[in-house]
Amino acid sequence: MEKIKDDNSKARILEAATSLFAQKGFDGTSIREICKKANVNLCMISYYWGGKQELYNGIIENLLEKQIEYSGNFLDLNKNPKDMSMEECTDLLMTIAEKFVDFFYTNISSDLIILLLKEQQKPDFIVKSPVLDYMRAVVARVLNKDVNDRLVIFKTLFMLSQVNSPRILPAFSLRQLGQEDFCDEDIEIIKENVKLYISAVIKEGINYD
Repeated sequence: MEKIKDDNSKARILEAATSLFAQKGFDGTSIREICKKANVNLCMISYYWGGKQELYNGIIENLLEKQIEYSGNFLDLNKNPKDMSMEECTDLLMTIAEKFVDFFYTNISSDLIILLLKEQQKPDFIVKSPVLDYMRAVVARVLNKDVNDRLVIFKTLFMLSQVNSPRILPAFSLRQLGQEDFCDEDIEIIKENVKLYISAVIKEGINYD
């Protein structure tokens, strides 16, 4: 039966490409392999992206698009944190962290995590995420510092690490629990841990005032 384009072909290609790139790397993965795994015609890569490099870039772009779409439910990226009260910013920071946990544990596959970790090691890898940039701006407001301040950059990073470290380090989380995936109770523990760290950052911000 001839493989034809359908409404799910783009998603299947992204999923297949993410898996193969994570396992075999960019150079070790061929367009033919991706199309075979996704069960689509070869022309679909050109139709949606143009080539293998564009498809590879498209994986990151797709993640950022999902992130922006998801954050639209609780964030107004056009609202400047500098114009918010401290109470508004601290409440928003808690909300962002909690929602980030939900997003990371439901929208990011293990293959995508592997791919992102590999990309992070490349000196020319830079991702501009409007959502993460906004989170950093909120942290800057809470700490009463410039968004490019060294402390702000690291505090934002440490918050994100509280969110993602259980998945990035499964040998110290899932393997210890004897589980293959995180349950609802685990997710709540992670959220509470993130909130504890943010509470400490907020107190630090008050001391700066």
